[in-house]
Amino acid sequence: MRALLQRVKYAKVSVIDQITAEINRGLVILLGVGPADSEAQAAFLAEKIANLRIFEDSEGKMNLSLAEVQGEAIVVSQFTLYADARKGRRPSFTEAALPDLARPLVDRFAELLRAQGIPTGQGVFGAEMLVEIHNDGPVTIWLEK
Repeated sequence: MRALLQRVKYAKVSVIDQITAEINRGLVILLGVGPADSEAQAAFLAEKIANLRIFEDSEGKMNLSLAEVQGEAIVVSQFTLYADARKGRRPSFTEAALPDLARPLVDRFAELLRAQGIPTGQGVFGAEMLVEIHNDGPVTIWLEK
């Protein structure tokens, strides 16, 4: 499982002009699922992300977690995190999990993040989405489990 975190001051996800998720201070989490992934990886990443100290304290140091700043999150399924562009000019996505595995794990990851006390919205699995991100920093972090 791969997660690309973007610290934001504001973000929203829309599908056909309908807002599906909107947050202020927090994280947009682009989440990719691989074929060997399970709930164990989702649980590890949810706990890690909720407690990862990437928000600034009063001294300007990245010393506070999403939970500590009472931030919010948006989870967006992102199979393209498993793109392999080593050969040719068109990426291959064969390393990404099929939708029957990926969809429930993305939903479970969001549930586990909520269980960590993080208000969490989601994009729409498999939909063409418009993701508006106002990066804070910018701070972008890659996690893999």
